[in-house]
Amino acid sequence: MMRGVTGRLMLLDTASLYFRAYFGVPDSVKAPDGTPVNAVRGLLDFIDRLVRDHRPDHLVACMDADWRPHWRVELIPSYKAHRVAEEHAAGPDEEEVPDTLSPQVPVIEAVLDAVGIARVGVPGYEADDVIGTFTARAKGPVDIVTGDRDLYQLVDDARGVRVLYPLKGVGTLQLTDEAWLRGKYGVDGSGYADLALLRGDPSDGLPGVPGIGEKTAAKLLAEFGDLAGIMAAVEDRGSRLTPTQRRRLDEARPYLAVAPKVVRVAHDVPLPDVTTAVPRTPRDPAELEVLAERWGLGGSLERLLTTLSA
Repeated sequence: MMRGVTGRLMLLDTASLYFRAYFGVPDSVKAPDGTPVNAVRGLLDFIDRLVRDHRPDHLVACMDADWRPHWRVELIPSYKAHRVAEEHAAGPDEEEVPDTLSPQVPVIEAVLDAVGIARVGVPGYEADDVIGTFTARAKGPVDIVTGDRDLYQLVDDARGVRVLYPLKGVGTLQLTDEAWLRGKYGVDGSGYADLALLRGDPSDGLPGVPGIGEKTAAKLLAEFGDLAGIMAAVEDRGSRLTPTQRRRLDEARPYLAVAPKVVRVAHDVPLPDVTTAVPRTPRDPAELEVLAERWGLGGSLERLLTTLSA
C-alpha cells in the first residue's frame, strides 16, 4: 500500500463530506424515480471542485467501517454515546442518520468504486484512523479534507500535512497549518490532541477535565509542554499549578490515563492494498453508465469525469 508513492495525496473524510452535501444541497435533487440523491450529487460536485482546485496525484475516500469502535468505548463508555440511535436501531451501536441519507450511502460507494476512486474502510476503525495511517505512511505532502477538527492533530508543516476544512461547501476552505493552529488554539498539530482531551468535546462524548476549558488547557500546554509534562507538574508541589488546577487534574487521573488512546487517531491500521492514483478514466464504464441513468447523476458525474481526465 503506497510504498514508494510520491506526489500530493488527498484524503477525504467521506462521511463528513456527504453529510455536508446532504444538508447543503436541496432534497429536491432526485433520481428519476423520485428518490433524493442530493448527498450523492453534492459529494460528486465536492470531489470535482477539490480535484480541480488542488490537483492531487493520489486520492482516497476514507470510510467509517466502525464509527464507534468497541476498543474506544471500552476505555470511555460515553464516547459518541449520544449519537447512538434510540429509535429504529437495528443494533445497540447504530448511528442515527437522516432517513433520506441512509439509502444514498450505498449509491455513493457504488459510484466511487465504478469511477475508480480508492475507497478504504477497515473493520474496527473510524475514517479518522484510516486517514491517520495513510498520513503516517505518505512520502509526499498530504491534504486532509474534513469538517472534523479532531484531525487537526495530524497537521505537520515539516511533512507538508495540512487540513482543508470546509467553511462553505468546498469552494471556501480553511487551510489549516501550524501557524493557523497556534494563532487559534496556541498549540501546533502535535499538541492539539492533548488540548482536545483536556477541554473535552461534548460532540464526541469526551468529558474532559472539569474546570479546564480551552484557554486554560492551552496555557497549561504552553507552560508544561504536553500532557505528560502537565501530570509531572501535578506531582511537583513546586510547579506553578494553582491548587484548584492541581486538584482537578489529580481527580481526573482515571480519565487522563485512557483519553489519549481514545482521542489520538491510530497510525497503524492494517490498510488494504489499493491503487490510490487519481483515476483518469472510469474503472467500470458500463456500471457507471447504469448508475448514472438509474440515479440521474447527470452533470455532477459528467463534470467530475471531465476533471479527472484533464
